[in-house]
Amino acid sequence: MTASTHYDCIIVGGGVTGTALLYELARFTDLKRLLLVEKYDRPAQVNSHAHNNSQTIHCGDIETNYTLEKALKVKRTASMIINYAVKLPPRDRDRIIHRMPKMVLGVGAEECSAIRTRYETFKDAYPRMQLLEREDIADLEPNVALVDGAWRKDRIVATGTPDDYCGVDFQALSESFSAQCVRMDRTGEKHVSQLYGTEVTDIRKDGSRYMVATSRGPMLARSVVVCAGGHSLLMAQRMGFGMEYSCLPVAGSFYFAPEALNGKVYTVQNPNLPFAAVHGDHDIKERGKTRFGPTALMLPMLERYNRATVRDFFRVLRMDHNVAATLWNLMKVADIRNYILRNFLYEVPGLNRRLFVKEIRKIVPDINAGDIEYAEGFGGIRPQLIDRRTRELKMGEVKIIDGHGIVFNMTPSPGGTSCLGNAEQDMRLVAEHLGARVDWEAFERELLTGHEDTRHVQAEPVLAQAG
Repeated sequence: MTASTHYDCIIVGGGVTGTALLYELARFTDLKRLLLVEKYDRPAQVNSHAHNNSQTIHCGDIETNYTLEKALKVKRTASMIINYAVKLPPRDRDRIIHRMPKMVLGVGAEECSAIRTRYETFKDAYPRMQLLEREDIADLEPNVALVDGAWRKDRIVATGTPDDYCGVDFQALSESFSAQCVRMDRTGEKHVSQLYGTEVTDIRKDGSRYMVATSRGPMLARSVVVCAGGHSLLMAQRMGFGMEYSCLPVAGSFYFAPEALNGKVYTVQNPNLPFAAVHGDHDIKERGKTRFGPTALMLPMLERYNRATVRDFFRVLRMDHNVAATLWNLMKVADIRNYILRNFLYEVPGLNRRLFVKEIRKIVPDINAGDIEYAEGFGGIRPQLIDRRTRELKMGEVKIIDGHGIVFNMTPSPGGTSCLGNAEQDMRLVAEHLGARVDWEAFERELLTGHEDTRHVQAEPVLAQAG
């Protein structure tokens, strides 16, 4: 094995999480030899692809399932994306982040009361957020508040921001990180390599290093970070880590309507459901269309449009009585049971539009089934983990470490939003293991200031499960 195949750190997975980590290690540490390996021929071809997510920067202000404490942590990582992008040339910035109105809509007396209470709790932490009465909603989103020029019959209120960076193309963001790393590789003393179209087939400990077997031959590294969605758990379990987890992939589908919204309209989430409520989004790639969704459907594959990953799914499901008990406990909850059935029917041609339009009418009350179409080829898969010990779904991100230089990331929603924050955690772990220096002054200047100054907000601690 030649010196050219020896690295300080190898990153497996070229989505927005992996490329963000490569960028941070290259830009802010003194590590000299870095490598990213991705099986597809370009960055961000799975869940980070613009077709496969909601294109939302989740700041915590319009996500009603977040407590204030959780929202502030999410706000810090979300602001890192905006702070990064606003320092780019305008042409590059405008490919990545997009300004538009956003709101969370309450419909009916109970939800309206909850929205008003939430506004009082959150307004100091989100000074740009406003309480939007029906007249304000009509100014921003007339199709939400009005039906044929008259007020809709439901009582409505919202909280939101009339104009803010809230849309994001995670694919363009990943490509930007990749391009920055190419420039650093060409102009500096560091070797920042990226191998696309290269599959990792095995990872194993080799003395004090890790041997990463790839379709281009073996590579050696002092540390390895795996950012490969559901495949991260598969690779971890092949090494004997994370055996307490199973993976339950949840696919999200979308529907298109002609341009019905100017921005993003979220709805109040049912606290009994562990999945996101349906929302409407002005699509930043499909011009003139509004995207509604996502649905939530359990599918036996780790990548939505890759049938070869069905076999991988059964390897990480590891069905036993603990997994069966977890699924049974979920199905015993009437809201969850009915939700799963409805979402299955949303995939049935001929029936799906007539059923799903009822969900959309909460946002756009006068929309009809003939106005919407199933978004064929859109929607990704979230690797929802089951903790076999507690028989519960893990709702947050999971990071598996062995304490000796390897990290496995499983990043369900809002994984894209937390890409730079998650990379910060991994950069700390890698730097500590390798004794590397981190330029924290440059990190704060470039990622924690700009559009939003979050230097005063403490970084989220590394929540790791040791192998």
